[in-house]
Amino acid sequence: MPVCFLYFFVFLICSVLSFFLSLSFMSSGYSLIVEINMVDINSCSVVMTILLDWMSLLFSSFVMFISSMVIFYSFEYMSGDFNINRFIMLVVMFVISMLLLIISPNLVSILLGWDGLGLVSYCLVIYYQNVKSYNAGMLTALTNRLGDVAFLISIAWMVNYGSWNFVFYLDCMKDSIEMQVITFLMLLAGMTKSAQIPFSSWLPAAMAAPTPVSSLVHSSTLVTAGVYLLIRFNFSMSSEVSFIMLFTGSLTMFMAGLGASYEFDLKKIIALSTLSQLGLMMSILAMGGYLLSFYHLLTHALFKALLFMCAGAMIHGLGNCQDIRFMGGLVCMMPLTCTFFIICNMSLCGLPFLSGFYSKDLILELVSMDYLSLYVYLIYFVSTGLTVAYTFRLIYYVISGDFNFFSFHMINDSGRVMLGGMSGIILMVVFMGSCLCWVMVDTPYFVCLPLVMKFMTLIVVFFGSWIGYEVSKLSLCDSSKSSVFVGMSYFLGSMWFMPYISTLGINYYPLSEGGKVFDNFDQGWSEYFGSQHLYNSMAEGSLIFQMMYKGNLKIFLSLVVMWMVFLVLIMF
Repeated sequence: MPVCFLYFFVFLICSVLSFFLSLSFMSSGYSLIVEINMVDINSCSVVMTILLDWMSLLFSSFVMFISSMVIFYSFEYMSGDFNINRFIMLVVMFVISMLLLIISPNLVSILLGWDGLGLVSYCLVIYYQNVKSYNAGMLTALTNRLGDVAFLISIAWMVNYGSWNFVFYLDCMKDSIEMQVITFLMLLAGMTKSAQIPFSSWLPAAMAAPTPVSSLVHSSTLVTAGVYLLIRFNFSMSSEVSFIMLFTGSLTMFMAGLGASYEFDLKKIIALSTLSQLGLMMSILAMGGYLLSFYHLLTHALFKALLFMCAGAMIHGLGNCQDIRFMGGLVCMMPLTCTFFIICNMSLCGLPFLSGFYSKDLILELVSMDYLSLYVYLIYFVSTGLTVAYTFRLIYYVISGDFNFFSFHMINDSGRVMLGGMSGIILMVVFMGSCLCWVMVDTPYFVCLPLVMKFMTLIVVFFGSWIGYEVSKLSLCDSSKSSVFVGMSYFLGSMWFMPYISTLGINYYPLSEGGKVFDNFDQGWSEYFGSQHLYNSMAEGSLIFQMMYKGNLKIFLSLVVMWMVFLVLIMF
């Protein structure tokens, strides 16, 4: 039996067990903290602490279920790779790091999973070993190191409490300055890992990894680690931390929606939609809806994993082409894959009654109910409209119209193993939103709004579609049109110049300016007035004296003649 299928069965069985355990813990209100004594050195004990409650078990079950389907899918997708076993082992290490992070109530043991995610993600992003992958991997690793620094500082601050088990102090010590500093540092760590503004540029760059890895990263592992950590720290958040999180999350959501409307790379469009949904989770968490944020985290994980799998099947069939302008009419050649693709996109938009609808519609209605500023209300609904805009734009380019690829092609739904992996998730995409709604919400909720605000979600979908259509037209404008429109489309389509700031702004421009300074000052004026000029002057003087020493008799006679001429002139 190939190693892929072994891990597939192990993760699938563990996922089912974890899901039923979480239901049991949820119904009985039961939590379990397990302490495993690792090492005893004299009076010092090294203890591994594990927190098992309904939240950690439910999230673990989703992570393992998606991982099992991705590993099954990878068996065919990566079949041409000679190092497929190494790839599968990296994916397994990735999942184990995420599970360690989920079940740890201790900052030190969370750091093991946190850094494990960072290290293995670097190895996976550079898997295709070329210059683009290397640059993307370095950007990913170095951006996440900023969050790791915040993590290490917070571990040092936890020494004030005498223990690193933060779950014991979240509620009772939330007003102390130490816990406020730790919570702010955790916010910084969560923002880097979940790619919030201004750390957003690494997420689209990480698309250099193989598509199964992107499916795993964007659904339930790397980028959701920051959101999950902040959900755990929800009870200790002050109003200042919540305000920062709300502002950055809403801006990220808006920026990603605009950027996706200009993008033509299939994987980057889906990556920017992940960024938009992460901003949505962060901002609703900042408003106090930590359960709602967790609910959307779970539903989003399902349809985003399947969305990347469908994109991978299309890229696989199109000979590794990711440009949506070369696609079109794929529904005739890949009907089942395109069906899955449309269902996932509809779930992303919040179409009733798919899984994304239950969490997204509830979030928007609760935003309408709350006493918030006009900015928050507008940016939520406009960002939702942009989500629908770039989703329908993607469907139009990929599925409808004429086929724009090569005449000789081999595109079909013959990949049985890949279709099997995708078929395992599609039922969850359709039904799991309503199931989680029944399971997680113990009492029925009733959102009472005026008729206009109740229909505002539907209105803003059509309005946002129109905005997205206009923005898409701007992205295609050429240099003959207004330079303002060209510059605006370039600015919005490049994620507000963030990739340039975080890559070119850090290495290229400083090195370029340093080269100019080196040419003009170190090798220019400072050399002319300094050491180089001094050396040249002394060299010229020494050459004159050397010439005198070599021809000393002739020079002596010449000087005598000049002296005699001088005396004669004085006498007369």
